[in-house]
Amino acid sequence: MMFSVSARKQFAGFALDASFELPAPGVVALFGRSGCGKTSLVNVIAGLLQPDAGHVVLDDAVLLDTERRISMPPERRRMGYVFQESRLFPHLSVGANLRYALKRATRPAFVNLGLVTDLLELGALMDRRTHQLSGGERQRVAIGRALLSQPRLLLLDEPLASLDASRRDEVLPYLETLRDQLAIPMVYVSHNFDEVWRLATYLVLMRSGKTIAQGAVGKMSLNPELRAIIGADAVGAIVEGTVLGADPSGLMRVRVGHGELKVQAGAAIKGARLRVQLLARDLIVATQAPQYLSVRNVLAGSVTSVTDDEGDSDLIAIDIGGTTIMARITKAATRDLRLSTGTAVWALVKSVSLRSYSIGTKVAPESQDAE
Repeated sequence: MMFSVSARKQFAGFALDASFELPAPGVVALFGRSGCGKTSLVNVIAGLLQPDAGHVVLDDAVLLDTERRISMPPERRRMGYVFQESRLFPHLSVGANLRYALKRATRPAFVNLGLVTDLLELGALMDRRTHQLSGGERQRVAIGRALLSQPRLLLLDEPLASLDASRRDEVLPYLETLRDQLAIPMVYVSHNFDEVWRLATYLVLMRSGKTIAQGAVGKMSLNPELRAIIGADAVGAIVEGTVLGADPSGLMRVRVGHGELKVQAGAAIKGARLRVQLLARDLIVATQAPQYLSVRNVLAGSVTSVTDDEGDSDLIAIDIGGTTIMARITKAATRDLRLSTGTAVWALVKSVSLRSYSIGTKVAPESQDAE
């Protein structure tokens, strides 16, 4: 399946001119600073905003094509929409909110009440009224209600923005479960990069109403346009690897490129796929094989580029066997180590600096902040 979107819309003082085409299913994250047009683009997809020109096509379903004068009304597009606020019916119980969506579904159920209740762990909440729920619980119910509408596409517009950090961390694992266990394409809007790199399959960067880059999350983590949005401290590579098993210390060995990382990955099982974040600020570069160090992770590779970074520093891109990581070092270190394209190097990073999350398999999510 392919998911193709294009939209042009002139507002007073703002112009939307955005497009992307990516495989589906998967999670497409629209990412950029507030006011860049993310919600406007989602509303075009949902049919809530009519563009001056554009199209929305999901595989063989043409939902919008202004040239052909096709514009399917919102109620026929079969979109499950989750907003920043849950928008539940306050006079109904959780169970009644869910059953309402199921009754109004316009196609036979492929996601049933039992499955949604299990995936989102809503069983204990079914008889409660919405005012009795925490913010995280309300959003789980809102997600469940959207799923029970039997959508061809699930739209999530800043669904965690109104939650504090603890409630956000409560809901994120459920979104991971939906991504991994349901083949429903999703569009996820956020300006929080921690959410995006954890959940998204593909990333679409937006700025001033335009899409400026798009692609798989790992590739996009190296894009200079992303670095301009997230800031210097969050610059780094997002890599994916396969769990090889636990080492004697209990750390999980993860195959990445031609090397291994040892990460804290909770209950990850052998063969599971993990996504790992390696921040450029946490990597050390050596030009000789290091010995007698406490650092658990040493990745051999070669320099593919040296890029001027903010201040008196460089970003060193290193190929570790088909996978690229980045290190930030001073310009003095670049000169002293004589780093240039093709230089053989070893990249070192502490296990406690790494964060990892499951992708594609059900693994207990766990992370260790890089502090």
